[in-house]
Amino acid sequence: MNIETQDISDTRKSLVASFEAEETAAEHKAIVAEFTKMARIPGFRPGKAPAAMVQKRYAKEIKEEFHKKVMTKAYQSSIKDSKLQVLNVVNVEEGEIEPNAPATITVTVDIQPEFELPEYEGIATTATPTDATDEEVDKTIENMRAERADFSVVEREAAKSDYVKLAYEGAVDGKPILEIAPDKQIYGKIPQTWEEVDGENEGLIPGLGKQLVGMKVGDKKDIDIEFPAGFAAVEALAGKKAVYAVEVLEVRERVLPEIDEEFLKAQQADDLDGLKTNIRNNIKMQKDSRNRSDQRRQVTEALIAKVSFHAPESLVENETQSVLRQFIDQNMRQGVTQEQLEGDKDALYANARKAGESRVVSQLILSKIAEKEKVTVEEADMNQFIYQQAMRSGQAPDKFIKELAKNREQLRSIQQSILLDKTLDLVVAKATVTESAPAAE
Repeated sequence: MNIETQDISDTRKSLVASFEAEETAAEHKAIVAEFTKMARIPGFRPGKAPAAMVQKRYAKEIKEEFHKKVMTKAYQSSIKDSKLQVLNVVNVEEGEIEPNAPATITVTVDIQPEFELPEYEGIATTATPTDATDEEVDKTIENMRAERADFSVVEREAAKSDYVKLAYEGAVDGKPILEIAPDKQIYGKIPQTWEEVDGENEGLIPGLGKQLVGMKVGDKKDIDIEFPAGFAAVEALAGKKAVYAVEVLEVRERVLPEIDEEFLKAQQADDLDGLKTNIRNNIKMQKDSRNRSDQRRQVTEALIAKVSFHAPESLVENETQSVLRQFIDQNMRQGVTQEQLEGDKDALYANARKAGESRVVSQLILSKIAEKEKVTVEEADMNQFIYQQAMRSGQAPDKFIKELAKNREQLRSIQQSILLDKTLDLVVAKATVTESAPAAE
């Protein structure tokens, strides 16, 4: 068998394995001999039936086994002979494979790119202070109180943070919104609903809550609303000016609970100082986690900037499709329609492609660092992963392990992911850290 390596790009090669007629004849003869040894044909003792009779009786099976053996030999020999670090098999062109005839099998592969490992120790990173401020602690306590608040009916005008029960009907240029967007009744006409007055978070109808200040039970008012140009929830209203006829049905005042024994017990604290200590610890953990995540991002970007090589196309495309699915799922959860996604598909793909290429480059760099640093996936690493995934999915760890054992490809993917994750943590641990001022709220 002759094997020839042909360059397609720096990271893509074609391995052409050529068999002479004598070689395919020998392979076919060996397979027929194997079938003859095992054949059970009436009138003949096992292994004694004529080869011609065996070949005729098991023609289909012999042909399949011959084809498989030639393909396997071509693939394995071409990979071994080329001495390439194959990352992915892109395509296999087998041509005609017949006994007593020449055969050519072309295996197209993507290979490990050649690059010098960049300096990865002492990468400069920044992190924000993690200690909780008094203002953060106080705000957290107020949020806890708000979550347990009661709402009492009042007869006064509505003020900030009150909740108003109201009825409304909207129109654009005199045309009812119910006719403009009949499948979105909540934006058109509602007999009663609740709206926070001038709340921190935007309500369903943008700007409506801010204009309820000063209204009381029985008041009616026409409120002007301007929907933003990128209003994804109802595309027909994007950029439109609407008028909502509003009637106030009830006003309720938010009554925050006292910080008493009952409140503290509900927050698993013995006293106010204990509650503040718990909050400080939680805030510090959250900030530590954000810093860690941001440092991992900084280190990854620094590594990518230090090298220049052509990322294997098949790996980039695989990652691009993965990122694209994440983009689409995220956008659809945020209310973006299929039609909008279709209109933005070129931009979405371009962004996904850019992210996919960065992922591949960082993975290849980290793989090389892992090899140099002799990073390995230990049993404890797998056990931790299995426990975490079982908890997230609500499965028993034993059941999760059984399902994982059935899919070797998924198992290898998980092991590789853990390896890269450990390696990135190692590089982060070797980085230098400069404390920066926290971002302004």
